[in-house]
Amino acid sequence: MKTLILAAVAVTMPIAALAHDGMHVEDAYARSANPMTGAIFMTLENHRDVACTLQSAESDVAERVELHSHTEEDGVMKMGRIEGGIQIPAHQTHAMKRGGDHVMLLGLTRKLADGDSIDLTLDFGDCGREDVTATVDNARADEGHDMGHMEGGGEHAGH
Repeated sequence: MKTLILAAVAVTMPIAALAHDGMHVEDAYARSANPMTGAIFMTLENHRDVACTLQSAESDVAERVELHSHTEEDGVMKMGRIEGGIQIPAHQTHAMKRGGDHVMLLGLTRKLADGDSIDLTLDFGDCGREDVTATVDNARADEGHDMGHMEGGGEHAGH
């Protein structure tokens, strides 16, 4: 009986590996440092044979949802909107993390408390749309990025 179970597991493992044949999102979480803005971070996985571009994002928790990134200008980190989207090459991943690319939530329609869930739809154009649920974790730290020391307008500080 044990051999039969192991054989069944071995046969289904390749099917599970093929379950993601398009875009996939891992480890989505959100943070909010003030009642007006928040940010969502995640890893984008492209399981397709072509490059895919994240063109936009939508959520009902904010009046505006934008793709943002950080750049360094004269030793100062600045945050701003990404024009043209974020390209993820075929069979590659792209980390959207603090201090880098992220989804910015502007004009929050409700307070984001730890443990809350945020529904988000990512639009990858020809590569389709992906629905994501991000959990609010305001205490989470990523790889030592301190985003509190940057310019970019008061509404962005702390993300």
